[in-house]
Amino acid sequence: MHTDTDTDRCVRAVQSKDARFDGWFFTAVLTTRIYCRPSCPVVPPKPENMTFLPSAAACQQAGFRACKRCRPDTSPGSPEWNQRADLVARAMRLIGDGVVDREGVPGLAGRLGYSTRQVERQLLAELGAGPLALARAQRAQTARILVETTGLPMADIAFAAGFSSIRTFNDTVREVFARSPSELRTRAPRNGAVAPGAITLRLPFRAPLNPDNLFGHLAATAVPGVEEWRDGAYRRTLRLPYGHGIVTLTPAPDHIGCRLVLTDQRDLTVAISRCRRMLDLDADPVAVDEQLRADPLLAPLVDKAPGRRVPRTVDEPEFAVRAVLGQQVSTAAARTHAARLVTAHGEPVDDPEGGLTHLFPSPAALAALDPEALALPRSRRTTLTTLVRELVDGTLVLGPESDWDEARDRLMALPGFGPWTVEVIAMRALGDPDAFLPTDLGMRRAAQELGLPHTPAALTARAASWRPWRAYAVQYLWATDDHPINFLPA
Repeated sequence: MHTDTDTDRCVRAVQSKDARFDGWFFTAVLTTRIYCRPSCPVVPPKPENMTFLPSAAACQQAGFRACKRCRPDTSPGSPEWNQRADLVARAMRLIGDGVVDREGVPGLAGRLGYSTRQVERQLLAELGAGPLALARAQRAQTARILVETTGLPMADIAFAAGFSSIRTFNDTVREVFARSPSELRTRAPRNGAVAPGAITLRLPFRAPLNPDNLFGHLAATAVPGVEEWRDGAYRRTLRLPYGHGIVTLTPAPDHIGCRLVLTDQRDLTVAISRCRRMLDLDADPVAVDEQLRADPLLAPLVDKAPGRRVPRTVDEPEFAVRAVLGQQVSTAAARTHAARLVTAHGEPVDDPEGGLTHLFPSPAALAALDPEALALPRSRRTTLTTLVRELVDGTLVLGPESDWDEARDRLMALPGFGPWTVEVIAMRALGDPDAFLPTDLGMRRAAQELGLPHTPAALTARAASWRPWRAYAVQYLWATDDHPINFLPA
């Protein structure tokens, strides 16, 4: 599976304990039958005793147990799945979104438009494990989080993590972690009283991470009732497969603090996956910054604040609706339009800890409303109603399974959609790291100030050397025109 060069690079990463490679691959130790992340703090084994596997699922399938020191199951996800739009990457995003647990492998294949055999063959070839094994590894990690951070009975945890029986749950946890569920709970650090229904965990990322633009943008564009910035944290409501939730995300130097309150614990895996995607936590900032730094006019921006992420979304259709509401108006006006929709058509939620009041309206709810009731120009109303109708009938699919180019084509065919709106949706909702906005006024102004070409055609030509990371270049350029409110401590 690996060439000699790949093996040599993996050995060097393990010997130098390079955390940048955590999640890219896993080190399986032949003598101890334990697998680790590359940055494991223990003394590295001899190279001849190491083998390298592309996923935790492949390690588990080969009979290796997770290291108790470095906890490889808590590594950031591989950046591969967020920078590619091929079958394997789309499948991994859907597995992360819990589709195999909810719909089985046939459901996964159906969403991707391939046969189950094709999906299984390609995942096995690239990841050393099929969709069931990958989903099982994810269930084990979800179970561990619930065991260690909640007081839920083990039977409830087994069900919430997606296991079909308590016996399967017990067997899997023992096999993967070499401890029973009750032993994991006994050994878990206690962080004081846990509020009923609340799950507190840390979301890891690859350093560096610059939280200013990430949280600053989310806070500056927050829709009242759905999102808020409170006490140094970004909070929002989540529409999830089995119910709804409220998440509180707090930036810290080496992780993002995450507190989830869910109406159904089965939604934990998908809630974590969506929050990671929104904050772009599986990115490889060293690779991104290295390439952008090669442009001498971008280099000072990268050096000043490395590790910028692309602020994304937890709900792709919601973002598309908000992009339409934001066409040709200020950020404040877009928030006002969205807040009106939320109050009139969103589903109410309780938030004893803050000021969140609603879920953002679903496409189905928006498709049912009277277009004349929308306080929007007639052309914008047509754009919005056409968008939600296509989302409801499945003509347009915006989600982890989306083919980025196909989604762009579908969006461009809708009335009122131009390149700017399509590329914003590709960047923020679909997660294409190469989405680019050469017509954006803020981009062009920043480019001109830096001495970069600032006409759309010339800027696009210059940006060819930034590929496939043009969406990150957009963040660096936008950052030269900072948000007027400083949401984070200096």
